[in-house]
Amino acid sequence: MSKRSLAMKRIRKNFGRIKKIIEIPDLIGMQRESFRRFLQMDVPPEKRENVGLQAVYKSVFPIKDFTGSASLEFVSYRFSEVKHSVEECIHRGMSYEIPLRITVRLVVYDIDSETGVSNIRDIKEQEIYFGTVPLMTEKGTFIINGTERVVVSQLHRSSGVFFDHDKGKSHSSGKIIYSSRIIPVRGSWIDLEIDPKDIVHIRIDRRRKFPVTILFKAFGYSIEDILSFFYQTEKIILRGKSVYKQFNADLLKGQRAGGKDIKDPETGDILVKKGRMITQKAIKRLTAAKAKTILIAQDDILDKVVAHTIVDPESGFPIIKANERIDEEILLKLKEAKILEFDVLFIDMVSTSDSICKTLILDKVETKEEAIIEIYRRLRPGNPATPEVAQAFIDNLFFKTTYYDLSDVGRLKINQRLGIKSPIHLRTLRKEDILLTVRALISLKDTQGAVDDIDHLGNRRVRAVGELLENQYRIGLVRMERAIKERMSLQEVDALMPHDLINPKPVSAVVKEFFGTSQLSQFMDQTNPLSETTHKRRLSALGPGGLTRERAGFEVRDVHPSHYGRICPIETPEGPNIGLIVSLSTYARVNHFGFIETPYRVVENATLSKDVKFFDAFEERELPIAQANAPVDEKGEYVNPLVTSRVAGEMMMVKRDDIELMDISPNQLVSISASLIPFLENDDANRALMGSNMQRQAVPLLTCDAPL
Repeated sequence: MSKRSLAMKRIRKNFGRIKKIIEIPDLIGMQRESFRRFLQMDVPPEKRENVGLQAVYKSVFPIKDFTGSASLEFVSYRFSEVKHSVEECIHRGMSYEIPLRITVRLVVYDIDSETGVSNIRDIKEQEIYFGTVPLMTEKGTFIINGTERVVVSQLHRSSGVFFDHDKGKSHSSGKIIYSSRIIPVRGSWIDLEIDPKDIVHIRIDRRRKFPVTILFKAFGYSIEDILSFFYQTEKIILRGKSVYKQFNADLLKGQRAGGKDIKDPETGDILVKKGRMITQKAIKRLTAAKAKTILIAQDDILDKVVAHTIVDPESGFPIIKANERIDEEILLKLKEAKILEFDVLFIDMVSTSDSICKTLILDKVETKEEAIIEIYRRLRPGNPATPEVAQAFIDNLFFKTTYYDLSDVGRLKINQRLGIKSPIHLRTLRKEDILLTVRALISLKDTQGAVDDIDHLGNRRVRAVGELLENQYRIGLVRMERAIKERMSLQEVDALMPHDLINPKPVSAVVKEFFGTSQLSQFMDQTNPLSETTHKRRLSALGPGGLTRERAGFEVRDVHPSHYGRICPIETPEGPNIGLIVSLSTYARVNHFGFIETPYRVVENATLSKDVKFFDAFEERELPIAQANAPVDEKGEYVNPLVTSRVAGEMMMVKRDDIELMDISPNQLVSISASLIPFLENDDANRALMGSNMQRQAVPLLTCDAPL
């Protein structure tokens, strides 16, 4: 009987106390799945998702000439047969690749010189050879010039919206400066910050900052629209010499009574004395008595900000404009004009500050046209500004997919952070996204809320081989696009066929350069089977668009609570790369958004179920998770009334009925390399790190044999 058939029949004995719940997943599945999604080789052209090669071609095509008289459109792509086998490529020193052919359509238009209407004159469709694509072997490697190479996955900051503060280090007063940043995959970065004077500034692409309300006006919002979005209003009612405000239970919480006592409208009893805090009990009594208004002192409405412009009904001139403050003179004019009801903004300087009011005062721009030209001048100084050019520039900046791409991940993170439900496929910004980000930033400052942790795995994602190749193809196609446009303008398009315009060499050159010289394309470590597998499961924070060794601080390199079950806390190199190059944990997998997931057993009513679910770091952040070694009886019920659990990265004792998830296995925490160390829990972490790295250097035997 052959050794292989013996190995298949050999019984694998597990000496652990905890039974294996699920099998260890495909260890190189991340590489293979990512490359499969990139090529979509086995999917018919009409059913292909908008990812990988399909997404690249769709984003660059159609290519139009400068006059709009011709357009080159992408139809589909297909692969031919592989010419040489893997073994042949290794022996001959060749690259293992597959020929790619694309079908394109050249459409020529007749443009009416008077009306500008274009009619189709001619359509030419043709299949063109578009170079070769390096093909991944079954083992998850690439063969480039006869050598096996591995593309290491990159761990980088996800696109989306992030909130931060300077810890009081920037300003001499020690005041904390809160800031926010919207990061796309491609396009302009938006930085928002609240300065020490409480004015909200925006910075686009790290240019000079300007008041954020200028951008809101450029979007077409009036001062009244801006104020109504950021503030709640209180209705003020004037009756003779008395002043009342409309009763609103939500706005009274945590406030003080003004210059008048608050009385029960039914009994006349004093509920809150003037100047005292309004209690929940008093609010309940007012609600029960169906109070409509509350008597306030005249001084209480002085210095309040008006929500809408108030116009004199006789003269038609404004008495007071929106965002202006009421004084005694204005109050007298309102009474004379018999305007007895008006709205003021609710600003208590505790839960709601006047940041937007101050920003609007600083912003001298009046109309939408002025705002657009002002922004254009700041971002393109020296260029002549006309309203049409400036409007097109702002539209291209954030709202056109050609110039701005949030990606599905960016949209997901914005939806999660701002609590909105925009469709995931919406890859550009909406005006509301910027407004909501500013509102969240002001709320963060007013309530001293928690900022985002950029080292949390909910804010870092994996760029696997497919996505890295997609970015390289996009760079090559953009270069090719320029050459095609030049050819279209120089030659007569009627006489040309699509193959006369397309030259795939710039694309092939970029891909060849990536595999040959990129920091993430590495010669495969083939010392033994473990070193080979570990190399394919490695994650690097270095590389293009990532960190550099010199810039990376201690926080990025450190083990984070969100790494539990996702990234191994032990296996990392010693030396300058420590913490920057890490390994996936044993059971971890990467989802289609690029976030690392880990499996947990579902717990219902303190009893383990057979269901296993995968969670990313963001989804599990508030759930109580029990450890794999928590004692359970034969039925799967917890024995102890209190169970040691993790909640938001902290260890605590939780009631067994509150437990929602449980670890799959103690192996879940570490990588495949570290899990091979017997009695790992008794080892010092530094020695375990050395041990897991040194196993990869062991020379294998010529004829391998099982120990038992």
